[in-house]
Amino acid sequence: MNIPFSPPDITEQEIQEVCEALRSGWITTGPRTKELERQVAAYCGTKRAVCLNSQTACAEMALRILGVGPGDEVITSAYTYTASASVICHVGAKVVLIDTQKDSLEMDYDALEAAVTERTKAIIPVDLAGIPCDYDRIFAIAEKKKALFCAASPLQEALGRIAVMADTAHSFGASRKGVMAGSIADFSSFSFHAVKNLTTAEGGALTWREIPGVESDDLYRQVQLLSLHGQSKDALAKTKLGAWEYDIVGTWYKCNMTDVAAALGLVQMKRYASLLQRRREIISRYDAALRPLGVETLEHYTDTYASSGHLYLTRIPGITAEERNDIILKMAERGVATNVHYKPLPMHTAYKALGFDIADYPNAYAHFANEITLPLHTRLTDEEIDYVAACYADVLKAYRK
Repeated sequence: MNIPFSPPDITEQEIQEVCEALRSGWITTGPRTKELERQVAAYCGTKRAVCLNSQTACAEMALRILGVGPGDEVITSAYTYTASASVICHVGAKVVLIDTQKDSLEMDYDALEAAVTERTKAIIPVDLAGIPCDYDRIFAIAEKKKALFCAASPLQEALGRIAVMADTAHSFGASRKGVMAGSIADFSSFSFHAVKNLTTAEGGALTWREIPGVESDDLYRQVQLLSLHGQSKDALAKTKLGAWEYDIVGTWYKCNMTDVAAALGLVQMKRYASLLQRRREIISRYDAALRPLGVETLEHYTDTYASSGHLYLTRIPGITAEERNDIILKMAERGVATNVHYKPLPMHTAYKALGFDIADYPNAYAHFANEITLPLHTRLTDEEIDYVAACYADVLKAYRK
């Protein structure tokens, strides 16, 4: 067999909708993007959503409307993809990285609490693999540290504490205590990249909870301005008769979503409940085959939360990083593509240059050293799932301690 790691699940329905968008004569931000925004907001339980060209853009725009910038600090996890931290650099703030817990991929919340200073303006938790973080603990920390908080913008003043800005790139469709991802944190940034559960090829969505004294429509307009050159009207609004004139109110950015991309998303939204269910079935099938062998896997579904089932991370206790890499090669020889999530940020050149040292993040390194991610996507057949599990079990025989 030849099993790719994470191909997009695209049907003729998506292809037809994209063709209709192309035939419509409107291919940039327009009616399909606006409709996708309405559907995302309704799905997440928020009043508004803004669809942009990436999760990264969404997170950066959230930092910018909060007024986070030079002199400020933003805290995130050392065990994540660069987008969680790079947006902090984009706005000129200082990145503060926190090690993981010893037995969890979530941040060490005691270390998070200790890292808060009077300069801290936001915390960016990461819903790794689609599993919501412990937001009760994170919000409790933000409340406990209120006395240190120094608001530097009207939106920060309205919040009155550190902002909780979830990196929900993996967790569209997840929930915690019955609340959907997207309406748990103050701000949530989703990814609709090609490898995500729901895809628009490239894209993302920003949602937010209602903030007392702040109109969601005003936040929506601010993000629209920031994401479209500071132009007071988008292209769709300018098509109304006599409505050509516009203003540029700021020298800002260009990261809007197109209607061609949104066309994909609209069909994916129709299919999404069944896609999530299939991911749950695949995880159950893997767990049943691999856990008895001593393979450590994440808990995706508990009484407290339901994951989006985005990634199937495994850990092989006792193996070295070199042995892990050998296992990946042996799986590839059998036609199974695997991956690693993630190489901790302090191991990358860019973050070393910022002064980070992986020696300060022993738990993150320990998780990374023996982690292997198996294919988890909705184009997998039951036969392919069983083949992946059987190959993995066979390869791992040589590494049993």
